[in-house]
Amino acid sequence: MSDSAQTETVTAPKGLKAAGIGAVLVAVAVVAMGAVTRAEDAHEAQHISDASSIPTVHLVPVTGGAAGDALNLPGTMEAWDAAKIYARVPGYVKAWYRDIGAVVPANAPLGSIDTPELDQQIIHARAALASARAAETLASDTAARWNDLLTTNSVSKQEAAEKNGDLAVKRAAVQGATADLGRLLAQKAFATVRAPFAGVVTTRAADIGDLVGPGATSQQPLFAIANISRLRIYVSVPQAYSAGMKPGLMATLTVPEYPGQAFKAQLIGDANAIDPQSGTMRVQLVADNPGGALKPGSYAQVRFDVPGGGGAVQIPSSALIFRAQGTQVALVGPDAHIRLQSVKLGRDLGATVEVRSGLAAGVKVVDNPPDSIADGELVRIGSPRHV
Repeated sequence: MSDSAQTETVTAPKGLKAAGIGAVLVAVAVVAMGAVTRAEDAHEAQHISDASSIPTVHLVPVTGGAAGDALNLPGTMEAWDAAKIYARVPGYVKAWYRDIGAVVPANAPLGSIDTPELDQQIIHARAALASARAAETLASDTAARWNDLLTTNSVSKQEAAEKNGDLAVKRAAVQGATADLGRLLAQKAFATVRAPFAGVVTTRAADIGDLVGPGATSQQPLFAIANISRLRIYVSVPQAYSAGMKPGLMATLTVPEYPGQAFKAQLIGDANAIDPQSGTMRVQLVADNPGGALKPGSYAQVRFDVPGGGGAVQIPSSALIFRAQGTQVALVGPDAHIRLQSVKLGRDLGATVEVRSGLAAGVKVVDNPPDSIADGELVRIGSPRHV
């Protein structure tokens, strides 16, 4: 075999080199596109993370109070006159004549008490008085005779003075026995239990045969009576409105049992002092109650039309922040950063509270701020809310 045949060179197929270069370029392009996609995804994820870290808050407007805003406060009603009637004498309940709900005039009998021990004391006192009067009569006659004998010097002045002294002692004994009998008779008068004033019987705890009076095991009132022709209404008024509470000020009150019906009341006095614990002043009103519609001991809502809002505004109770620095609210500045503002509260109106200072009407505060909210924190403002 010749040398040319042994060294024959194998020639590569046409286009194979070009195909290899193309494959390399495609692989490089795929890797580059993957890198770009991952970079965009990472950037998007970072953007979402940054956005979610900014809390979204909702704002509510601060509403202003009118110059003559109505003042609505709870009050309690009491009878104009009320009395619990106890037994003044020891004994047993003999009878009762009036039950709860009975309308009675003044001095009307409500019940009677059987007093056997007191009756025996009265008999003894009458006998003691009779004995004292008999002794006085004898001493009077004796002193008269000795005074006659003294005119003829038949007896000494000393003896006559002794007889006159004995007469004075006997007269004093009569006075003492008379007073003792009168005291017992006065106690006996309490055996008939009477109404101290005209009114309605609100309680009857007397049952026939009950042991009552000072000798009873436990003293309980036999009856309770109340004059409900007029009622007293007691209201605790915040200090900011105390200056407007003048005698003669009119008010209206409503009660749950008569929805939609209002009753007139008039302020007649106040405590003239502020309770340091509640920051309120207790006032007293009177309301006529001819039909007995209002009940003593019940709750009423009292409305005063008084000035004294003092520029107070109202915000939802949910906007308040309670911290060591005091009561605060959160405001949002033009740069979307939080600014904490200290406020001074007035009345608690339930869903809203009155703010005496620190806020002005028209601004907006953050509603339901998170506990972690801080001064200068960046926030996002959500859809608006209204009080």
